[in-house]
Amino acid sequence: MLATNRAFSILGLTFSSFRRLFMPAARTNNGYLKRNFHISRGPLLTGDYEWQDPKSPEEVVNITYIDSKGNRTEVKGKVGDNVMYLAHRYNIPIEGACEASLACSTCHVYVKDEYMDKLNEPEEKEDDMLDMAPFLQENSRLGCQIILTKDLEGLEVTLPKATRNFYVDGHVPQPH
Repeated sequence: MLATNRAFSILGLTFSSFRRLFMPAARTNNGYLKRNFHISRGPLLTGDYEWQDPKSPEEVVNITYIDSKGNRTEVKGKVGDNVMYLAHRYNIPIEGACEASLACSTCHVYVKDEYMDKLNEPEEKEDDMLDMAPFLQENSRLGCQIILTKDLEGLEVTLPKATRNFYVDGHVPQPH
């Protein structure tokens, strides 16, 4: 702590002033520190939400999953669902090893071309993960990053022949 205080004093700041300037707003509540964080893409919805049925017909988004053998499975999702968690709900074999944290490519899917322009542009981190996916194509996306909207009504996604989970397939992380 002494080294930290010395570093702040060299900058002419106290820790408190540094925190107010550069850290998210914080306040205590019953001894717990609460921080306000901004999520640029909207809320990440995980947990019970994925298992809920649409509350109204306006929320329904029909989507078709096509497995690597060509078998089609049509499901009813809802606005706000992500393609990977919706697949899990209906026992469609998308692995999703990192649970939508953008740390793998096991939820790799091919999006039917007519829907590519209706999706948000992939973020750099998604592109980095896709670079590691086997059988990459121009219409490749990570299912965990596709959030359903009414514009995606009728969406078709095809599962690749294989995905690779490096931590299961013998990958040994190397130090940087």
